[in-house]
Amino acid sequence: MQACVNSTLPAQNLHLFQAKRASFKCRKSPLKPSSTESTRKHLSNLEKLLQVTNQPEPEQVIKAPTKGSISKGKGVLEGLNLSRIWPQTKAPEEMSPRHLNRLQRLLSKTMEYSPRNNLGSTWREYHGCNDWTGLLDPLDENLRREVVRYGEFVQAAYHGFHSNPAMPTDEPPLPRHVALPERSYKVMKSLYATSSVGLPKWVDDVAPWMTQRSSWIGFVAVCDDMREIQRMGRRDIVIALRGTATCLEWAENFRAQLVQLPESNDSNEKVECGFLSLHKTRGTHVSSLAESVVEEVQRLLEMYKGDTLSITITGHSLGAALSLLVAGEVSSCSPQMPPVAVFSFGGPRVGNKGFVRRLNRNNIKVLRIVNDQDLITKVPGAFIAEGTKHQQEEPKNGGFTRLLDKVTEKNPWAYTHVGTELKVDTKMSPYLKPDADIACCHDLEAYLHLVDGFLSSNCPFRSNAKRSLVKLVSEQRSNVKQLYTHKALSLKLERDSVSFPMSSCLPSPS
Repeated sequence: MQACVNSTLPAQNLHLFQAKRASFKCRKSPLKPSSTESTRKHLSNLEKLLQVTNQPEPEQVIKAPTKGSISKGKGVLEGLNLSRIWPQTKAPEEMSPRHLNRLQRLLSKTMEYSPRNNLGSTWREYHGCNDWTGLLDPLDENLRREVVRYGEFVQAAYHGFHSNPAMPTDEPPLPRHVALPERSYKVMKSLYATSSVGLPKWVDDVAPWMTQRSSWIGFVAVCDDMREIQRMGRRDIVIALRGTATCLEWAENFRAQLVQLPESNDSNEKVECGFLSLHKTRGTHVSSLAESVVEEVQRLLEMYKGDTLSITITGHSLGAALSLLVAGEVSSCSPQMPPVAVFSFGGPRVGNKGFVRRLNRNNIKVLRIVNDQDLITKVPGAFIAEGTKHQQEEPKNGGFTRLLDKVTEKNPWAYTHVGTELKVDTKMSPYLKPDADIACCHDLEAYLHLVDGFLSSNCPFRSNAKRSLVKLVSEQRSNVKQLYTHKALSLKLERDSVSFPMSSCLPSPS
């Protein structure tokens, strides 16, 4: 017995067992004093107990979950690790009530806006008299509201075109209804752009929609509500222009060589050939864009003679480029011109440094809203001669600088941007994917979403953003983070069943 027990027990526990066994030998059980079988049974149980307690514990093996092991619904959302995507947001089931309420409000159908304060005597600052100095970083809430408001005029221009893109070929077009986001404004004139590019006759026989040279591109509207006039501090005339929508407009976009402005005596004032063509070409039954705008602005200046007026030109993409040409046209159409400002969204480069100097001489103020991920804002131009407005105006001293100026003036690809830049970034939105595609980065609704959320360069997206996400989620679903697409589905906001208010029922340009 002694040998058997010693061979099965660890050495460090042997003395404990021997002491226990000795106690069993010298003391009998009070229940069965004469029983030796009971003693053997106790010894055997004690031996097994000591063996078990000295065995090392087996290592725990954690199996990686397979694709099929994650259940649909809650399991999928937990597997996304959404708290890493947006630090303020945990997985949807772990969201705080505050975050859930905020998300539900932004996914609701009700449109909310930033406060519309009384601009009064400060309206010239928001219209750019000081180049928006001190208003952009951090972004002033009144300026944010004005920028979004002008962007919605462009959305109305897109909607006006898509609701009826066709043009009659044998008679002048009829006036068309435009659903404005602002009831205090009234549409005064429709605007048309005509391409000078011609396609072969057989293309017209096969696909006549491809050869439509003239298209409705925007409108002129004027504020005629006295309460809104009093709030803004003046009567505002708005010229809104949509972006590229027809085949021939795309063809004009690719005519990227610089040509001299026909009304300029300076051979160094040049703009892109395709943009100038759409601006100056007359249609069969419509005037050119330049003629229509000048005629209507002169008429409105005479009609509202004596009122405090402003002219605001706004556009997206191609419309942003044409806005600069329109601004240069109207700035000299009257000896007593009111302030002229341009609010452009996602606009390409339009001209060279000579064109920029021409706009500055005419005191045209330009605020360019640019998405840092938008490729359209980086074209055209293989050789760029850009700088800040101060650098463009300051005198050049140095032989190298003078040589560079001569090279850029003669170079047909020496484009430069104009005006003051308000830069936003798709990557700063907590709702959009950082790798959103090109169409999303150029989309007008995405621009308005980013402007509405932008606070400052140190805090790129404010937590109390007002703009609804319904339109963004429904039209850019593949570019919205899955947290919000899943939540939109849970709120049953399917694309086909969503009914938007008038101000947001406008199609995305992309």
